[in-house]
Amino acid sequence: MKFKCDKTVLLKEISIAQEIIASKNVISILSNIYIEAEKGSLKIKATDMKVNFETVVPVTVIEPGSTTVFGDKFLGILSSFPYDEIEFSQKDINILIKPTVKNKPEYKLKSISSEKFPEFPVSNNKFFDMPIKDFKEMVQQSVFAVSDDETRYFMNGVYLEKIEDKINMVATDGRRLAFISKPSGKDIKDFSGIIIPPKILNIIVKRSGDEGLVNISVNDKTIFINFASYKFSSVLIEGMFPNYRKVIPENQQFSLSVNREEMLNALHRVALMVEQKSHRVFLGISSGKMAVYSEESELGTVEDEIPCKYDGEDISIALNYRYIEEPFKVIKDNEINLRFTGVTKAITIEPVPARDFFHIVMPMQS
Repeated sequence: MKFKCDKTVLLKEISIAQEIIASKNVISILSNIYIEAEKGSLKIKATDMKVNFETVVPVTVIEPGSTTVFGDKFLGILSSFPYDEIEFSQKDINILIKPTVKNKPEYKLKSISSEKFPEFPVSNNKFFDMPIKDFKEMVQQSVFAVSDDETRYFMNGVYLEKIEDKINMVATDGRRLAFISKPSGKDIKDFSGIIIPPKILNIIVKRSGDEGLVNISVNDKTIFINFASYKFSSVLIEGMFPNYRKVIPENQQFSLSVNREEMLNALHRVALMVEQKSHRVFLGISSGKMAVYSEESELGTVEDEIPCKYDGEDISIALNYRYIEEPFKVIKDNEINLRFTGVTKAITIEPVPARDFFHIVMPMQS
């Protein structure tokens, strides 16, 4: 096998492939990236046996063929390569990488046969489309709320469901919940709710633009997500996702609105003095103002104050500051509304005006 290609184009795709790979330490077929040169293009594949990635880039094929190359070293070579175009050649198990204009630098790597690389699953179900901008917003508004408690594995992913003419994404760790809904379109068949691991979702958000469509297909145990020249698939998390609708409050007694930036800045200042195990902050809410303060500790305490629109009774609520900071970070509207009933009841966080998503946070004990 032998081909020439633009280093920058190849570097972009190999860096995505390396994100997929399970381990940089163990030299095995799963540490390698599959490459196949044929008919003016280079197919690139990577897997950790749960998440799969495939793409194609244009190259000048001199001699067709396929192999696998150790991903970590290949990425390092491309990142430090001093010329715009590389020449990649392979004979037996030996790979040679060098510039097209000079003989040096010259890298020699050992390869593993492409025949040992795992086969990828193929979807037998129809794909449906949605704007990639909508899909990214759904992930960004939900994925941060996924639980990292592996004993509650059914909360270790984002729940995707189709209800009537809506597609919903939900995530929870038992103390907070994120919900977002988008129109499903007429061509989407009903499917049972699935739990998607966050790894594939985070990579797609990081690597995709805002234009175009994303194509999605769901099988019993796998989700397939394609956009642009990329094909991703992931094993789904098995288990029963909690009945999240039970924790969504039907009616809440009080409501306040606050400027997003002012709230984030106050949380940032107060977080400097927050106890690192509990992450507890207090919101002291009264007419026209909100005090944001930490509890007394060996290091001291801090209190800040910002204006808010509120005309109810005075109340003080204890919260994990991360649980309120993270929704405020992903909501991009200037004004944000908090609805609540009491110091122990769920708090709903949503933009002003209300849209197709919200976040629910459970208070902490004072």
